[in-house]
Parts: sequence; structure tokens; C-alpha cells
Amino acid sequence: MKPMRKHLENECSFPLLLHYKETKSPQRELPDHLHEWYEFVYVYRGKGTFFIDRTFYEMNPGDVIVIPGNTVHRAFPDKEDPVTSSAVFFSPQLIQNLAFGDAYPYLKLFDSAKKSKQYKYSLSPSHRKKLEDDIDAIRREGEQQSPDSTHAMALLLHLTLLHLNRHCLQQSSGTAVPHDPMGPDWFRDVLAYINEHLDQPLELGGLARRTAVSPAHLSRVFKQRVGMNVTDYIATKRIFAAKDLLLQSSDNIEHIAIACGFKSMPHFYRTFKRYAGMTPASYRKRNR
Repeated sequence: MKPMRKHLENECSFPLLLHYKETKSPQRELPDHLHEWYEFVYVYRGKGTFFIDRTFYEMNPGDVIVIPGNTVHRAFPDKEDPVTSSAVFFSPQLIQNLAFGDAYPYLKLFDSAKKSKQYKYSLSPSHRKKLEDDIDAIRREGEQQSPDSTHAMALLLHLTLLHLNRHCLQQSSGTAVPHDPMGPDWFRDVLAYINEHLDQPLELGGLARRTAVSPAHLSRVFKQRVGMNVTDYIATKRIFAAKDLLLQSSDNIEHIAIACGFKSMPHFYRTFKRYAGMTPASYRKRNR
């Protein structure tokens, strides 16, 4: 299924948007989506998994996820302890060189993330405080709505990006331990196989045989890299696929259940209600 394109410019007149300290349950998160604006997400508390550019990252307090424009992504909040985060969206057209002398690359961190495929960075306590203060300052200016508030918000955004460049790019320097967010080839292959075969039986033993690793090793690596076990991951992917079909198609619920790999309607209803907190019919009616 193609990712959804979100048009952020339709949500506000100024090319900067802040979703401040939101706690989202799994059923309120968007499906795989992308947008032209750039985005960074700061995690205050809770936990979950973030999917970006075919890679999964575990989210923890103090983490920053940077998302360049037109990059497919999606959040999976933990059901028991969902993430509370602030997300800052901005148009790259808002970013200008405000420094004297040589031009300053305010989007350097985003360019580096896309090149290195490293989109998550963890901040120290002092740097967390600085970023939280930056986000709070942007929020205060947005709430004041004075004649010069938009100018102040633009300046604060530039300062925030400068701070992120200073603190996060150090983690990508030559002194840092090399990081392979994609994992070994067999792990990438098994993720791709699951995504492309949600309508077919997917069991730990069969996946392990396909990748030529032991079931125990597959389970261990899956838990380390995705933050959930194989069974829960497959169930989550199937429920998210079912949610997408419920909203984007007029297919009946039984057809959707079969298309997402559920072999019985009772199993589908039980799993859907456990993950979404409501029945498929209620979800379709409420969110359409």
C-alpha cells in the first residue's frame, strides 16, 4: 500500500507547525506517510518504535528523530506506556542563511541523517534541557500572536536547528561507534518479506528457515532492533494494514480481514479490539 501524503501547508498560514507535548495512542497514529516539510520529534517520556526509511528505531526519553522532507515514516506508540512528544514541522523555504560571512547549513543534520541512514539521536541531560527550552520558546511566541511573532518563531527555529547540529552531529563524527541501523542483510530481508506477505501465514520457524538463522537468534535480534517480538510485530503490521484498508477502501470487513492475513473473523475482531480499543466497524465509522 502506498504511503499517505500529508499536506501540512493546508493546516496553517505560516510555514511552521508545532504539535506540543502530545500523547498519542496506537489507534490515533497516522499510517505510513510523508510530507514535503521537514520535521523533528523530541521524546519527553514513554516508549515506542519509530519507522523511517525502512528502518525501525526504539524511542526513549531524550531521543530526537529527524525526518527530512518526503521521507516515509510512522510511529508505533507503546500500548501501556505511549510516547509523549513534541513535533516541529517546517517548510525548508523558511530556512535562510542568517549568519555573517560564510553561509551556515541549518539543515546539515537532516542532510547527514539521510546520507548515513541514521535518523535517531540521543541527547544528554543538559542538551535535553536546551532543546526543551527552544521548543517552549517557539510555543510561547505562537500563542502570543503579536505582530512580530512569526519573525520570532523563524529566528527561534534557526537557533534550535543550530543547537541540534552542534549536539547531534557529534554522534555521527569519526569518534562515534559506527552504527548500522538497518541491521544485517538477513534482517532487512525478513522485514521486507513480512511487509510483502501479510496475507500469508507468518510463523517464527518459517521466517527463521528463510533467513538461515535459528528462531532464538531471530527473536533476540528482532527484540533488540524493533523493540517488540516477532509475533507482536506481525500482529501490529496486520492491524495497521487493516486500519488503512478500512479508511481507504469500501471493502467489507471480512474481505479486509482475509487480505491482512487473519484466517477467522473472531481472531480478527479480538486482535483488532486489543490493539485499537474498538471494533473494525466502529473504527471505520469514527475515523471516516
